[in-house]
Amino acid sequence: MEIQEQSGLRRVLRDIHLPRVSLARQHFPRDEIGDVPALLREKLDREDLKSRIRPGMKVVLTGSSRQVANMPAVLRELASFVKGMGGKPYIIPAMGSHGGATAEGQRELLLSYGITEEVCGCPIFSSMETVQVGSYEGDEVRMDKFAHSADAIIVVGRIKGHTAFRGPYESGLVKMMAIGLGKREGADSLHRFGFGKMGERIPPFARVVFGHCNIIFGVGLIENESDRTCRIEVIPGEEIFDREPDLLLYAKSRMPRLLLPETDVLVVREIGKNFTGSGMDPNVTGTFGTPFASGGIKKQRVVVLDISDESHGNYIGLGMADITTKRTFEKLQTNATYFNMLTSTVLGVGKIPMVMEDDRLALQVAIKTLNNVERDRVRLIYLKNTLSLENILISESLLEEARTLKGLEILEGPRELRFDAKGNLLDFA
Repeated sequence: MEIQEQSGLRRVLRDIHLPRVSLARQHFPRDEIGDVPALLREKLDREDLKSRIRPGMKVVLTGSSRQVANMPAVLRELASFVKGMGGKPYIIPAMGSHGGATAEGQRELLLSYGITEEVCGCPIFSSMETVQVGSYEGDEVRMDKFAHSADAIIVVGRIKGHTAFRGPYESGLVKMMAIGLGKREGADSLHRFGFGKMGERIPPFARVVFGHCNIIFGVGLIENESDRTCRIEVIPGEEIFDREPDLLLYAKSRMPRLLLPETDVLVVREIGKNFTGSGMDPNVTGTFGTPFASGGIKKQRVVVLDISDESHGNYIGLGMADITTKRTFEKLQTNATYFNMLTSTVLGVGKIPMVMEDDRLALQVAIKTLNNVERDRVRLIYLKNTLSLENILISESLLEEARTLKGLEILEGPRELRFDAKGNLLDFA
């Protein structure tokens, strides 16, 4: 489909004025770990962990489908630790159906996050081959064939609240066992009943996987509100199921958020799988693709202006927007996106919203279609992405409320939004 010059729409929307905005800063605790590799080395210096790796053992490290802070450094240190014990480390993509559900696509995702053989000091082995290791309620439990044949596995991942369901285990090490290591076939089997049963089905699937391979320990990473590593836990394999629920609660307490509870128009400059599995984190935006999770800011309209290069055309989450742009539309890769939709059984997240030729038109459409809002009192919040929430733009009508909120600082007075000659926003470019 080609987006033609929308001159008729421009005439209809020419009297829709955009609100002036102020740059605001959301202040969150700055308790990041200063030297992640050093802390990890310290936590690995335990005889009960070292004794689990014997000379010559093939040890698999899991690589996530998300862009996780410090992950290349973490994998490098783990590879070094394994080699120091005489083992042979390998990294595999443990990411279900992401990367277009192809071995090369998943390898490219790791590379785009800086996870390379040169950086990490060990081979990356990417394959979509799986073996069945059991079943749960008649559904196959599968896992990566290469990992299954390994002598040991170290599960590495970020622990975080999920974007589509709630349960004692959400995004984290247990989910990585059940879905990440299951590749497309295993993920497809687990998702068969949809997200309404996900919290219930993940633990037994993961326990089947755990029972058929040697997961010697896990490394759980937790990020603070500014997307920086604030906690690292090295957990013996047999303790993962018991300890992860408490770590999840802590991770949820550190999730980024918008301090303002409500707006009329929410503008997200870019979405992408590198930020969150949902493209834009609904725990921030309130744009949930399922009814099994809730939260985030209240709003009438959501505008998405672009897709990150790191998402490789995967536009999961765009269906939760009301309006987008031509440049977003031109990046869409249906193959990568549809595999995620087929696996998750959630279709709404991949629908295509109203497409406008440029950013200015997209914002004007959002304002034009608001209900019960005075045009000169439009509340608008603009953010770069759902992982970058320290600096945001807010419209004049939100200033009075913003000044009453602890942790929100106004950095500059109201001004007009800045656009280039093509009508695209320059702010946060």
